[in-house]
Amino acid sequence: MRFSLALPREALSIPVIRRVVGDALRGLGVSDDCVDDVLVATSEACTNVVQHARATGKYEVTGQVDGGFCMMKIMDWGRGGPRPAPADRGPLSESGRGIAIMRALVDDLDIDSSPDRGTIVHLRKRLTWRDGALVRRLDRSLMHNAG
Repeated sequence: MRFSLALPREALSIPVIRRVVGDALRGLGVSDDCVDDVLVATSEACTNVVQHARATGKYEVTGQVDGGFCMMKIMDWGRGGPRPAPADRGPLSESGRGIAIMRALVDDLDIDSSPDRGTIVHLRKRLTWRDGALVRRLDRSLMHNAG
């Protein structure tokens, strides 16, 4: 399964992404805890685009489920480049923790940022499945038909 969304760089786009990604993963039978991890990590990446990208206009979110993994890519076309060092915001601050949260929730996080391309965040998460998941039934059906 693959999907791609191009959305305006505004806060109201984030619930749309959460809805589309969550519904797609739940529809395939991904476990609720795993869906929640993907949604929080993706939301953090999208929030960073909305708050920090220096470009106006749109950003793009693409997703793929393949081989037991969910891969998300969040792209903006801002100026990219090095980010300033995070300020010490104190233990109760609600901002400045997005990257740490993403790292804690996914198996792989890669951030590619350059002045000529903007920023691309790659998230990769091994999926866990609910009993009776659609993907498991499809896999069994395909294996039975193949041989």
